Amino acid sequence: MTRLVIPGVTPEIANKIDEFAILFAKWNKSINLSAARTPDEIHEHIVDSYAIVQHLMTAATVVDVGSGGGFPVVIAAIACPDTNFTALEPVHKKHAFLRTVARELELVNLDALALRVEDHDVRDYDAATSRATFDLPEWFATGLTLVHPGGWVFGFEAIERTDLPAGVIRHRYELHGKSRAIVALRRDS
Repeated sequence: MTRLVIPGVTPEIANKIDEFAILFAKWNKSINLSAARTPDEIHEHIVDSYAIVQHLMTAATVVDVGSGGGFPVVIAAIACPDTNFTALEPVHKKHAFLRTVARELELVNLDALALRVEDHDVRDYDAATSRATFDLPEWFATGLTLVHPGGWVFGFEAIERTDLPAGVIRHRYELHGKSRAIVALRRDS
């Protein structure tokens, strides 16, 4: 797999992301982590996931719901080593992949749990993320129950939606010439 270039990424982070891409490709052949099959498709998921990193850098604790193949939680855990990430993935083979990634990449800040969100007791995170697991209005309703007052819920928006809750902030970015956005909602204090 060719090295992925993301502007501003240190060589250490780039190396770990490359290691993750190799693990992902290997496991994806066996257990269908994602529809991403080619190196270009995997790289697109990585670059898309990296868009969330700047929003999580000041968070101490983050929960990622429906972590599946590790997008965005593994990318964020690599880029934000001082943040503690909890990955919720109820599908056991995907959970096993996330635990393997955490172990092999020595991501001591990533804890993968084989739980559904409704079975997770912790409701005091600084931030909650989810990518392509829920419809966005449903995700915001769920995510707000996971963060403390003042905490943030983040989602990924491919096409601008008009049905999102009041107060949603859009952080726009481009992915291969397509407009995308990280959508964020803060829980009232």
